Amino acid sequence: MSSWPRNQWYVAAYAAEVTDELMARTICGEPMVFYRTSDGEVVALADRCVHRRFPLSKSHLVDDNVICGYHGFTYDRTGTCLAAPGQKRIPRTARVPAFHLVEQDSLVWVWIGETDRADESTVPRAPWLDSPDYTTVRGLEPLKARYGLLVDNLMDLSHETYLHGGYIGTPEVAETPITTEVDDEAQVIYVSRHMDDAACPPFYATSTGIEGRITRWQDIEYHPPCLYLLHSRVAPVGTPDPAEDGRDEPAFHVEVVYAITPETEHSTHDFWMVARDFALEDQGVSDFLAESNRTVVLQDVEALDVLEVVVEGEKENYQELSINIDTGGLAARRIIAKQLTQGEAVTA
Repeated sequence: MSSWPRNQWYVAAYAAEVTDELMARTICGEPMVFYRTSDGEVVALADRCVHRRFPLSKSHLVDDNVICGYHGFTYDRTGTCLAAPGQKRIPRTARVPAFHLVEQDSLVWVWIGETDRADESTVPRAPWLDSPDYTTVRGLEPLKARYGLLVDNLMDLSHETYLHGGYIGTPEVAETPITTEVDDEAQVIYVSRHMDDAACPPFYATSTGIEGRITRWQDIEYHPPCLYLLHSRVAPVGTPDPAEDGRDEPAFHVEVVYAITPETEHSTHDFWMVARDFALEDQGVSDFLAESNRTVVLQDVEALDVLEVVVEGEKENYQELSINIDTGGLAARRIIAKQLTQGEAVTA
């Protein structure tokens, strides 16, 4: 039994990453090769030729077909073998699995599980990422740790005070209690921390130009297992709350998006994105946010890589203490455990 739920959608790549060149990436233990056809369709095939298991990602793409670089077996976008060396008759078993994909909100989602259960309407949304009303910076960092550790990390932002001081952390983050709500039917977890009077960390002071103390809202919306949204609102202290119709012109809004995609049992693809609704054309702000957020992500990566060694070393004897700040993370674990049971029951 794998440690991640099957019959779920996972982010496999940024849309801009997939071109007319073959790209290898392992998703949930599945080696895949990605490419974009001449008509713009994104394709993902199992990254192994059926003949002698040579990686198709180390092969050749010709007229939208992948030609194995070892013996020349040729596959179309569906994984069907079109040609084999030395014979005209192609064995019926000469095909590689093709994965169901959805390209949405500048992300490429892949379905891990039974193809006939893939429902494109259930792909979670992050519309800010390709909206003209926002400007987005993004990156991808390799994490040498199980994906559950990153889920725990993101669901409890009190660590910002200690791990990310000087970037996004201030004392108020750890001092302010959270509220947690769980929608079990929709399988969404909400964790909110609203700070009425907080120091403005450099991440926001430099990008927004705010001087002095701020009202700072952190509203997490997590769609297990993959998509994490942090709706962040900052404004000078004394700024009115948003109007009933949603208008909130005096405030600055940042949508932080993480795609938490398992690579293997002990490694994770950490996709991170920061979308903002201010200074849209200011490249200096974009460069600053990209550099600052990558620094923050790498601080998390360093800490979680260390924690993976600890957890793996202790295995079944690993013990931990949970308190109020962990309610969101514990809810995430519970829903993921339920998804695991449902997925394995279906695929058994």
